Amino acid sequence: MNEMITAALYQERRLALMEQMDEKSVVLLFSGKTIMRSADEEYPFSVDRSFYYLCGIDRADMVLLMHNLQGEVKSELFIPPYDAELAKWVGPRMKEEEAMEISGVDAVYPIEQLKEHLHDKIVYHRDGCPLTFGLDLWKYRVDQDDTPAHAFAAYVRHQYPDCWISDIYDRLVALRIVKSKAEIACMRKAQQTTKQAIEELMAYAKPGVNERALEGAFDFALAKQGVKEHAFPSIVAGGARATTLHYSDNDQIVKDGELVLLDLGSTHQHYCADISRTFPVNGKFTPRQKELYELVLEIQEKIIHTAKAGMELRDLQNMVIRHYEENLHRLGLDRNGKQVTDYYWHGVSHHLGLDTHDISLRNEQVLEPGMVITVEPGIYVEEEGIGIRIEDDILITETGAIDLSEGILKSVEEIEAFMAKAKKEA
Repeated sequence: MNEMITAALYQERRLALMEQMDEKSVVLLFSGKTIMRSADEEYPFSVDRSFYYLCGIDRADMVLLMHNLQGEVKSELFIPPYDAELAKWVGPRMKEEEAMEISGVDAVYPIEQLKEHLHDKIVYHRDGCPLTFGLDLWKYRVDQDDTPAHAFAAYVRHQYPDCWISDIYDRLVALRIVKSKAEIACMRKAQQTTKQAIEELMAYAKPGVNERALEGAFDFALAKQGVKEHAFPSIVAGGARATTLHYSDNDQIVKDGELVLLDLGSTHQHYCADISRTFPVNGKFTPRQKELYELVLEIQEKIIHTAKAGMELRDLQNMVIRHYEENLHRLGLDRNGKQVTDYYWHGVSHHLGLDTHDISLRNEQVLEPGMVITVEPGIYVEEEGIGIRIEDDILITETGAIDLSEGILKSVEEIEAFMAKAKKEA
């Protein structure tokens, strides 16, 4: 399995982006900055995923500049200078030749020269027509802090008011939402390490265990495989706590007879796995737990076997809702006027890639070959203290879907047999 993402692929991606831009365009992507936590400590750095997608470098305080000002696409990286004294304390910064080799850009310059380079481009390529600056200006929340792209947009508006600003978020979505073979290979690797870690977590489980200990077993299993990064903070929820969708405390005792809901994932080269599993901490489902579990599993597998290019995400969601509506009375869940929305209130799918909730547009709901999405129906019965979610990641093709998560324990029989064997071997 070839999982190499090479400099040539980064070059192809940059060319594909610039082909979507107007003439006389300059596009900038920022790697991001480290954020101070307190005193002299910083939060762990997390690279801007679109910057990484276009050049493959995972370092702070860098800028990727692309332009088509001379009739062909050129790419330049601006990076912090090498500092031999600083290297004694925190390790060496990336050198120009290393950045060039990884990214395949045309030139690498010190970050201090960025504004001077931009000024020259604006002055010498104006020709009566202002330049367009392409920036990723997307925000998740209205009160979210400005990104380096927003700060740079303000700088351009102040210094060069005749230049135009263009938000390129939708163009980045168009590139990232369909995955290449190399990207799929990375995502398969993340699935494999997640599978191994889930099994080690489940083998460690027993009545009376703390959720934090289960999370630690998962973390240690990933670390033994050389994995440095989780796709997102793990959810390990026992009993009634599993009815909170994004439970995050992970610090309570799981009692005998309770289920444990897991929502967690590994990464490989920043490409994510996103898996949910639910299992009995004592290794045996009760009859009630089993019938609710199999309700969720039935529709989850039906969606995996049905999803294909041309369908919409809402088609998959409607399948879940209809399935629950047909079974609500049988399971005694329609008492006191309760409906499906009282037990299931989230979407069944989202896109997956370099981000766990990968970038997408609201009108990008039609599935295309090469997209990777999650399939994660759940049911949450608060009055019974039962929360169940089962999640796999699938690759969309013209004729169907490929389950990238195949092989991760899922059926009642598989889970109970695994837990019984683990208990015997303990």
